Amino acid sequence: MTTTHHTTRGLLEVTADATAGSRIVHAEAQLCDLPVETERTDALQTFVKQETILVRLRTADGTEGTGYSYTIGTGGGAVLSLLRETLLPALIGLEAERPEALWLALFGITRATTVGPVTALALAAVDTAVWDAKTRRAGLPLWVAAGGASPSVPVYDTEGGWLHFRTDELVAHAVDAKERGMGGVKIKVGMPRGHQDLERLRAVRDAVGPGMDIMVDANQSFTVAEAVRRARLFEQVDVFWFEEPLPAEDIEGHRLLARSTSVPIAVGESMYSLGHFREHLQRGGASIVQADVARVGGITPWLKIAHLAESFNAPVAPHFLMELHVSLVCAIPNALYLEHIPQLRAVTTGEIRIEDGRGWAPTEAGLGIAWDDDALARLIVS
Repeated sequence: MTTTHHTTRGLLEVTADATAGSRIVHAEAQLCDLPVETERTDALQTFVKQETILVRLRTADGTEGTGYSYTIGTGGGAVLSLLRETLLPALIGLEAERPEALWLALFGITRATTVGPVTALALAAVDTAVWDAKTRRAGLPLWVAAGGASPSVPVYDTEGGWLHFRTDELVAHAVDAKERGMGGVKIKVGMPRGHQDLERLRAVRDAVGPGMDIMVDANQSFTVAEAVRRARLFEQVDVFWFEEPLPAEDIEGHRLLARSTSVPIAVGESMYSLGHFREHLQRGGASIVQADVARVGGITPWLKIAHLAESFNAPVAPHFLMELHVSLVCAIPNALYLEHIPQLRAVTTGEIRIEDGRGWAPTEAGLGIAWDDDALARLIVS
């Protein structure tokens, strides 16, 4: 009988040999301004342009990875500066095969500016590029590499529900979404009076019938007392969820609201750390988790948040970034919905596949985003 002895030193040597080609030898960042396809308004602001921060890296074996994050109009220069001055130089020599180690290393050198949006957005641009390179090297699509729960996910529409739309426009968009097979529509709320929101929602409900989900989104605009009042109005039209009713940091307010209504409370797009999600879930202030991969620092922490939500029996319906989130929600077992809100059509050569109201994860290796380099070059501002 032959016995093979495996030493710790030998294991380290094998690991080093296997991952040597994944060492990052080049990294760069750029900032592009993307025009929005539709004027987007909510209770607090108008979304007029999208700053898109791109990170491109290359490993020793020639594998390339492209990642990105975004702002809704301001702060992109600060993110770009943090990348160029601090994060990208620290990437050189690290292994794209090890996103956890890489993320921790970069988080460690930015402790003075975490937790917060500028650092999270910079980390996300790097982390998504790392996962792109890692999955390309492995020959796997992201949705499989990250878990592979299901190749498709239900889709709901947001583009037809902005606050400045007239009621007849809301109805027309909702009917169109239903005819395209989408399972739900999101309507922005925050009109001066609650009855105004209710009248708009009732018109949509009458048009689409009881079988379509209607989500509402207040974009953190209410006080606890007003959110409780409006939630009771929204119950009359069987609202599927009440999104961002309060400022994200008001954990106790969310708990009180959740106890006062039958409408599920959805939070997450304005939260930047795993711990913040944990607090909401532990306190009972959230029923649906809407983590945004850019705002939480990338794919590595996003997956932790999704699995944390699973441990609380809470579903995940991520915010925005449908071109990337389609792969992530297909990776996890507790996916609820993908938000349809096109972001990248001006700078890509293809779109995600949506059939019969379901979004299908890309099957090619990597993130599955087909960047149009010529279009990006025309929109680079720094």
